[in-house]
Amino acid sequence: MKMPQVVSAEEWQEARDALLVKEKALTKAQDALAAERRRLPMVEWDAGYVFEGPDGKVTLLDLFEGRRQLIVYHFMPFTSAGPCPGCSFVVDTMGRQEPLHNRDISRVVTSMATVDEIDAMKKRMEWTVPWYSALGSTFTDDCGVESFGVSVFLREGDKVYRTYFTTGRGGDQLLSTLRYIDLTPLGRQEAWEEESRGDDGPGYWWRPHDEY
Repeated sequence: MKMPQVVSAEEWQEARDALLVKEKALTKAQDALAAERRRLPMVEWDAGYVFEGPDGKVTLLDLFEGRRQLIVYHFMPFTSAGPCPGCSFVVDTMGRQEPLHNRDISRVVTSMATVDEIDAMKKRMEWTVPWYSALGSTFTDDCGVESFGVSVFLREGDKVYRTYFTTGRGGDQLLSTLRYIDLTPLGRQEAWEEESRGDDGPGYWWRPHDEY
């Protein structure tokens, strides 16, 4: 990869200040986009979808755990090759739940896998995020999930509304690790970066953390 040019401290500061102007503009644009996302209309959703977890069957309403907001990560189905590396990367970066709970948000993972498969994967990766089997339910299909995705729901009493969905490169916003990598001079070390294109299917190097 092409290395950055070596310059004086004064030239570096001038270049850094010029980039900072663009960074602040992007931050403001992201804030505006987030506000627009919050203003999206919502659609009433069936609160009675049934999932299976380690303690038995639960409904979509139960997944809120009494909180008003719910984020569902739709983990790709397991294959003979094992779990999806990209989905595993996402779950690896989920971190603790308490900051989300403080903002009245629950976060869970669902997948078209058996409870035993899910339990084995959680033990292998030492994950603690709540994870439920969606087998036997039309939930995944009804959410329009073709591979993986993220759905957001809002609860008003016993009524549930779907407010947001994203997939593909939209999943990048969940990956805090990429935010660190993007700060570095070598970046993600993916070919598309140098051309500033995000449509080439990045993430070929992603792995479950015990396979690096």
